Amino acid sequence: MLFERQRRLLGFLDALGGEVTSLDFQKLLFLYFVEVEDHPTYDFVPYRFGGLSLTSYDDRRKLVQQGFLEGGAPGWRLTPSGRQAACLRPEIRVRMDEFANRHANLRGNILIAEAYRRHPFYAIRSEIARRVLSDDPLALLAIEAVRPRRQVPGLATIGYEGRSLEAYLNALLRASVTLLCDVRRNAFSRKYGFSKATLLNACEGVGIRYEHLPELGIPSQERRELNTQDDYDRLFAKYAAETLPRQSGALEKIYSWTSAGHRVALTCFERQPQQCHRHCVSEELARRWGDALAARHL
Repeated sequence: MLFERQRRLLGFLDALGGEVTSLDFQKLLFLYFVEVEDHPTYDFVPYRFGGLSLTSYDDRRKLVQQGFLEGGAPGWRLTPSGRQAACLRPEIRVRMDEFANRHANLRGNILIAEAYRRHPFYAIRSEIARRVLSDDPLALLAIEAVRPRRQVPGLATIGYEGRSLEAYLNALLRASVTLLCDVRRNAFSRKYGFSKATLLNACEGVGIRYEHLPELGIPSQERRELNTQDDYDRLFAKYAAETLPRQSGALEKIYSWTSAGHRVALTCFERQPQQCHRHCVSEELARRWGDALAARHL
């Protein structure tokens, strides 16, 4: 069974002719979903060659397994089954066909340079920007102008609830976070991108260090039956009184990272910090080491 975003991925590839190199496909996918769709199906993150959807590559793997894409192809290539599955509502297909026609002659370095000019933030970690924009110093200046500036060392917190992996990473980058500290007891998630190994690799890919301190987590059995804010408050009061005083070693690690110059973000699932124990960790850090560790909640 296909998700709607996967069907759109197949339909977009079909609109492009059914076969595209990997780099060209990512740049065209990026321009289409950023510029054309009101509610983008895929989000993107600044990566080695510009805007990249990590989720699209996870979908590619699944679509290859299901026989909709050719696995041995160097780029993206539809199979006959993939063409049949690439059925979209007429208005979506029209938009994709119009986009494909407008960009028919944009490929290779010309396409990459155009994507960088139109969306400089997504080129801030590009390894090829200076080469493909060697004749366009203004575009290179535009990239530098939107590059997040290194902030003073400190603390932030962030939850991944309701965010794609790419949107989550962008929030970290824009806040100049240099180290992500995972405070979940079990760093596992059914949501793509947020299990430990995948999140570690994604963070490293955008220049953010990943650390996991499971001893700061709350056992899952203690998190059941949390229906009201009062339920959360009782759990967190117990956590702050009984667990955190025994975790001086973990708290000192976080303090040492900020002392070494890092801007650290504590992360867990819940989007609202008052429904997540990370706010207790941040408050304890501020209590022990002062306002310099007062957290900004992203």
